[in-house]
Amino acid sequence: MAISSNAQRQTTEGYIGLYKDLAIKNMQLKKVPASITLAQGILESGNGNSTLATKANNHFGIKCHKGWEGGTMYIDDDAPNECFRKYGSVLESFEDHADFLAGRERYSGLFLLEITDYKGWAQGLKDAGYATNPKYATSLIDLIEKYKLYEYDQQALDQNVVVNNNNNNNNSSNNTNNNTNSGVFTGKIVYINGLKAIKVQKGQTKNELAIAFELKVKQIERFNEIGAGDELYEGEVIFLEPKRASAELAYKTHEVKAGDTFYSIAHQYGMKTQALMKKNNMWYGSVIKVGDKLNLRKKKPLN
Repeated sequence: MAISSNAQRQTTEGYIGLYKDLAIKNMQLKKVPASITLAQGILESGNGNSTLATKANNHFGIKCHKGWEGGTMYIDDDAPNECFRKYGSVLESFEDHADFLAGRERYSGLFLLEITDYKGWAQGLKDAGYATNPKYATSLIDLIEKYKLYEYDQQALDQNVVVNNNNNNNNSSNNTNNNTNSGVFTGKIVYINGLKAIKVQKGQTKNELAIAFELKVKQIERFNEIGAGDELYEGEVIFLEPKRASAELAYKTHEVKAGDTFYSIAHQYGMKTQALMKKNNMWYGSVIKVGDKLNLRKKKPLN
């Protein structure tokens, strides 16, 4: 909530210019979209003009709550002399806001969404009760689209370059090709179903990815349900952690299209192939056809 201050008023554009880099850094550290952080900050702090923002660096109106051991500021709000959190910097406010969301079960579904799905995050915040305003999700989405805040989500991903320390001894027993990138990955990192993944660049190999991300080749193969003889191709999505048993909340079903397989559908949503088949009471050898609808989250009832 924006509790007003008498300081010179800051515009929305001014707020974005000041804090976009902090939002990008916070996204990389805490996995909350920069667009959502900025949009909520704009709404909750009145473009950074609220008393809480100017005097306590509190851009989200977060109250002290039980267990808070940081700085405090007391302001009349819903009740007289309420306790609000006080931070040493705006970045601390951004980080604590992310920790506040991550630490509460009702917001857990947000972190299963693709990190660029700002509409899903906005609606999820509203559905989880972050604000009582029935137009809260719409207000966030309108801000994000009017000021193109989604561009900062992509910047955060584009800047998320992994450079490891070349301590590759753990990979040596599984690496069969010579490494050509010296443990440095400069491609694009994406998030699908809350999982870190990359889009393969031309010529990249499993061996190179294993070294860059301090994994074993066999782990990459297991995470992506591929075999030792399967080569990577340009544009392919490769997961860097195990896929899940269900798709993210926004995806309930998938309508089968020409060329779809159980594997391609499951991989698209960051799911294990076997989990997809089980949800639909199918197994290896089962046939799907164009137009079939497969459940991605709930198990289909038996006929």
